[in-house]
Amino acid sequence: MATRSPSSGAAPAIPSSEQEARAFLQERLAFLGKVYVLIDLSFFVVGKLVGGPLMGWTGLFTDLNSRLVLSVVGIYLVQWLVCRRGRWSDPTLRVIDAWSTTVTAALNSGMVCAAMPGELPGLSYSRALLIFTMTLVIRAVIVPSSTRRTLVLGLVAACFPVATSHVWYSAQGPSPVPPLFQSIWTALWCLGGVVIATVASHVIYGLRRQVREAWQLGQYTLLEKIGAGGMGEVYRASHAMLRRPTAVKLLRPGRTSAEHLRRFEREVQLTSRLTHPNTVAVFDYGRTIDGVFYYAMEYLDGVNLEDLIRHDGAQPPGRVCHILRQVAGSLAEAHGVGLIHRDIKPGNVILVPERGGARDVAKVVDFGLVRDLEQETEAGDGDGFAGTPLYIAPEAITSPDTVDARSDLYSLGCVGYFLLTGRPVFEGDTVIGVVGSHLHAQPIPPDQRAGRPIPASLSALILSCLEKDPARRPVSALACIAALDEWHDVPAWTEEQAAAWWSIQGARLLARASGVRAPPLTTEATILRPDTMTAQEPVSPQIGAAARR
Repeated sequence: MATRSPSSGAAPAIPSSEQEARAFLQERLAFLGKVYVLIDLSFFVVGKLVGGPLMGWTGLFTDLNSRLVLSVVGIYLVQWLVCRRGRWSDPTLRVIDAWSTTVTAALNSGMVCAAMPGELPGLSYSRALLIFTMTLVIRAVIVPSSTRRTLVLGLVAACFPVATSHVWYSAQGPSPVPPLFQSIWTALWCLGGVVIATVASHVIYGLRRQVREAWQLGQYTLLEKIGAGGMGEVYRASHAMLRRPTAVKLLRPGRTSAEHLRRFEREVQLTSRLTHPNTVAVFDYGRTIDGVFYYAMEYLDGVNLEDLIRHDGAQPPGRVCHILRQVAGSLAEAHGVGLIHRDIKPGNVILVPERGGARDVAKVVDFGLVRDLEQETEAGDGDGFAGTPLYIAPEAITSPDTVDARSDLYSLGCVGYFLLTGRPVFEGDTVIGVVGSHLHAQPIPPDQRAGRPIPASLSALILSCLEKDPARRPVSALACIAALDEWHDVPAWTEEQAAAWWSIQGARLLARASGVRAPPLTTEATILRPDTMTAQEPVSPQIGAAARR
């Protein structure tokens, strides 16, 4: 499926371009500032609560240690507030990073000579070195930084505690430990801290690059997971040169048998033969060096019909005709070259605001169950009927081998019924109940189900598509289009109406889709009742056998 989808299985937030790398760096610097503010304030408050009763409260908030800690808090508070808003250039962000790291090191080094009353000799010195090391390591873990940059910043920052300790110990007068020896010891400690931070930065920065390369498929960089279907997973991607929004479908890990690879490659080949404007376009196909199969198709920034009805309710007859005409056009081309879809359902029709100057454009996606009538082999696994029970033709349940183009028309009638009424043709508590209704029950006329007038011609076409006997359905998708074009009792769905809808309701749905969204239906799952739309049940061979009995 080539549309926005849930973020529950989102790919890692790996920057894929200079623009995204800059935004990632800014977000990390803001987070670093927040972390340091919380850590320093926590130590400050706890230290005062413990130190007050022991050493008295007089001058507790005016000693040198307090001033230094609060100064560091101020620096990182400014960094946090600055980086969490606005849009700063990459050089500016690097200056902010270098400034906060070095100035903080200078302030922390002052703790060498900021012993608290009654403190053991050398404790302030040890505390300053531990804080210096902790500061460098936390930065290396949080901020994306190259090995060289971390090393250079660490060495510059280390100059401050080394210089401060040398000056402080020199001013203490005669000592068993010469100031020069103490300075060398301090330098070795700081160097160790710099090495640890550099190694951490090297490992983490290298892992980020490796993960980014792992999500690179040829000229495409995977950005986030946007959906899953019967044959694989779909990611929003970016082309390295064209910068064109793209959806890339991968063969699921673990589904790498020869049969699955054959089916996946065949899906690409069959879909790429379709050029109808209402069929999702395939751009590219390839295989990575580690054996991952993928193909790239157009990215559809819209909503599927399932979400349309879920959030906007039953649609006006004019719009239903507008959508059905487009879906029938896509099917007519596929049927004309000997292909049937076998999984036409609301979740596999994406509505986008505009394409090529046309408004309210429907796109048929997910040809993972497509079948080539010119070949004897099926796209299914041979272990039961394929499709979604709410929209499946009776013959696909009882005799999957007899499925033909008229089976797609039955599913098209189910989709039209759903758009008009806001409810599936048949509902039930179990999959067996639903497929049993498809086999034996007569659908309630759409106007009775909707509780509002529906043009008789549209209702008649939908009911003719829902005939149990394929011979009594329209002879082809082209016949459906001809019928839709002949009617005069259905109000037209104009471009002005489409533009007005997308500017209000459509904008709301697209905004909702950019956040957390309910998972789409897959070919192995079904929704039985609208009030339990997230409940999914697998379609098994036993269900197909039970339905036939």
